[in-house]
Amino acid sequence: VFTKHLSTISPEFSSTVGFGKTPHWPAGVKLVKAPKNDGVTATIKQTPGAIGYIEYGFARMTKLPMASLENKAGKFVAPGLAGGQAALASAKIPENMRVWLPDPEGADSYAIATYTWMLFYKKYDDPKKAEVLRKMVAYCLDEGQKISDKAGYIPLPPNVVEAVRKASANIQ
Repeated sequence: VFTKHLSTISPEFSSTVGFGKTPHWPAGVKLVKAPKNDGVTATIKQTPGAIGYIEYGFARMTKLPMASLENKAGKFVAPGLAGGQAALASAKIPENMRVWLPDPEGADSYAIATYTWMLFYKKYDDPKKAEVLRKMVAYCLDEGQKISDKAGYIPLPPNVVEAVRKASANIQ
């Protein structure tokens, strides 16, 4: 997500470093790799002057300072519920439900935001399994939305809730 955003806003970054799990960092750049959110967090805390990228909920939970970033509209927005919701709401949801927000639209959008996906088969051999999965999705869209902020996630915009609800009906 981080390098995809940087590649989107900077043609130079895109052509030299690129994006993905193993971007092509320039030789001589001092980088410290760490696994997952907890590893990156520990590394940031023990490295003076460190800059890192972890998910919002984890940064909030561990009380790490977070940066306001300049968004596509030229406005500096702090990470949080309002900026995250604005970013997520700016996305058009395609039929396949795969959405990327490398540089979200909107003056109130936080510059780096993404969805967390659940992937399902359309057809399961066991109809009871399909029913349980549909119920789990329904829970996430109803009760789950009420606790998402407390759990470190941004509640889904209403249009996304409805699109996911409609798509989940196809789990058979």
